[in-house]
Amino acid sequence: MKIRFLGSGTSTGNPQLLCSCPVCRSTDPKDTRFRASILIESEGKTILVDCGPDFRQQALRANIQQLDAVVLTHEHYDHVGGLDDLRPFCSGEGMPLYAYDRVLKRVQEALPYSFSENPYPGVPLFQLNTVGQGAFWIGSNQFTPIEVIHYRLPVLGFRLKNMAYLTDFNHIATDQLARLHGLDVLIIDALRIRPHLSHNSLQQALDIVNWIQPKQTWLIHMSHDMGLHAEVEARLPSGVFLSWDTLCIEC
Repeated sequence: MKIRFLGSGTSTGNPQLLCSCPVCRSTDPKDTRFRASILIESEGKTILVDCGPDFRQQALRANIQQLDAVVLTHEHYDHVGGLDDLRPFCSGEGMPLYAYDRVLKRVQEALPYSFSENPYPGVPLFQLNTVGQGAFWIGSNQFTPIEVIHYRLPVLGFRLKNMAYLTDFNHIATDQLARLHGLDVLIIDALRIRPHLSHNSLQQALDIVNWIQPKQTWLIHMSHDMGLHAEVEARLPSGVFLSWDTLCIEC
């Protein structure tokens, strides 16, 4: 399984508009972050996780030539704002979307032209697949939902083989944590150093890592308040790293 980080940043991206902090002025490419999204290649399928407003630039940069399905973690704009740009990939019956029912309804509201009785030629078309409590499959890839809480909003995390992806949260129930033993790779939300209303701080993320004990951890959804990539990563525990845009890992 190959995982490509299309974006490692939070909803504002980085550099953040009208900001002149050291991170936003950094010349280190690892401090430039598009909105959070990953691309998974596994068992002959290419699967996009979240499709934010930077998707077009991310797809051009990564030279994405194929998409077989899209998993949406939740309905916030920085995770769904690029769905219209999927139109070149939406052939045949449309691109399969996998998400909570609540999220799929929001997609229908946001892109009504894609779901009309006689859609205009060229609009993106979608197949809607509701994710519940049980596993769902994309080809021969079995996804196990891991529900996390983003302030009060349930967000879809998941486990795929020995990798787990958990974004946009600062609470996870014990029964959901129990599904995360024996991971090779954990990708986890860590917004900044100090606490936040709806995202993990760096320490909160590290506490979860310490409990799960994955072999390798990559932090994602980082704001400029996390600090400079090189300085922060030098202080992280063994096996824990800051992700960056264009990073590719295999697991």
